[in-house]
Amino acid sequence: MQLDKPQVYDTVRSFWIFIALVSIVLSLRIFVIYDSYQTFISKPFIITYANVLYSENREKNGYKYALLKLKTDDDLEFYTVTNDETPMHSKRIRIKLSPSNDITFWRYLGTPFIKSSISEIVSTIPKTSKDSVIEFIYAQHQNPQLKSLFASLYLATPLDKEIRQPVTALGIAHIVALSGFNLSILWGVIYGLLLLIYRPLQQRYFPYRYAFLDLGFIALIGLGYYVSFVDFSASLIRAYLMVLAGWGILLLGMELVSFYFLATISIIMLTFFPRLIVSLSFWFSVAGVFYIFLVLHYTKLLNQNIIKWIMIPFGVFLFMQPVVHAFFGGVSWWQFVSIPLEALYLIFYPLMIPLHIIGYGGVMDDMLLALFTMPPKEITQSLLPWWGLLIFVILSLASIVSKKIFLVLCGVTLCYCIYIFMFI
Repeated sequence: MQLDKPQVYDTVRSFWIFIALVSIVLSLRIFVIYDSYQTFISKPFIITYANVLYSENREKNGYKYALLKLKTDDDLEFYTVTNDETPMHSKRIRIKLSPSNDITFWRYLGTPFIKSSISEIVSTIPKTSKDSVIEFIYAQHQNPQLKSLFASLYLATPLDKEIRQPVTALGIAHIVALSGFNLSILWGVIYGLLLLIYRPLQQRYFPYRYAFLDLGFIALIGLGYYVSFVDFSASLIRAYLMVLAGWGILLLGMELVSFYFLATISIIMLTFFPRLIVSLSFWFSVAGVFYIFLVLHYTKLLNQNIIKWIMIPFGVFLFMQPVVHAFFGGVSWWQFVSIPLEALYLIFYPLMIPLHIIGYGGVMDDMLLALFTMPPKEITQSLLPWWGLLIFVILSLASIVSKKIFLVLCGVTLCYCIYIFMFI
């Protein structure tokens, strides 16, 4: 008989006490941000310096302009536009901001749009090691879309608009974005390679050592350096904390597949990074893990291979459709391709790292271009109403404690997916 692993909390009461205490801290942090927001919008203008993180040329009704993503010296990130056609990427500029009441607190928490005027281009931001790696990746690909794709996969750079459409149509935006899924793969690769060296040494010299502790710690150190190398992007910091928490829970011998654990790590991350409250990528990742846990919760008695290769991929894909379509309306049968692509990605992602290191990163470019040209350029749009999302979320949370409600959730999800994929 196998004993159950201990839970994160001894009692439900202790869980809610912890949530209440952390919620108080989170509320205080949000209050501090709100106070800075009030100060910000009360000023008629602000003159500051900023670095251009991203620049994209656009055109609307014959009017050409550039959309810029900037970061000021006090860590405010925002979007603005300019009709100046001078290349702005990687420039340091002096800029006049014009805050207004049109910037809501909700938008301020995220990445708001702020009207501005550029006073001068001060200098070019010095090239970093990351920039050199990006150039090395670019040199291995002829197609601009694939240059952007691989830079995004490994260095968290923004995807060019030309590649976003096929990525969305194929339903693979969640795996293309550098996130917890990617970091988990990298952690597994580092751990597995180190284990090949560690195991024979352990058996001969230190059999008393615990490989998961030693190698897991080394792998986390490596991932920490990687996160710093790509400039501590918010998504990667979030992903790193998730991997770190998962390793810690497993090391303590506690139950990892736990809704208590997911709720705990989510609210802790919100407390450390309150701006995640308005981050769709954060909530999508939480939802994805939640539905993995929910599927495992009700299929634990099935064959492990059936769970791993059928129940989780198809179940999470279907459950995520109402969540995603409350915000993004694109509907295409091609999105079902994301299910086998996720499995292939487990091999593709780590394989392309050594190929890029030795200069053969473009070996699969023809196959990737063929894949990205398959879906149509125009796809049907269908948004789920907010009340529909609210009902779906309530059913999802209630499914934790009731198998009958879980079956209702499955029925609702299946009906919704049949509707959007067959009748829209």
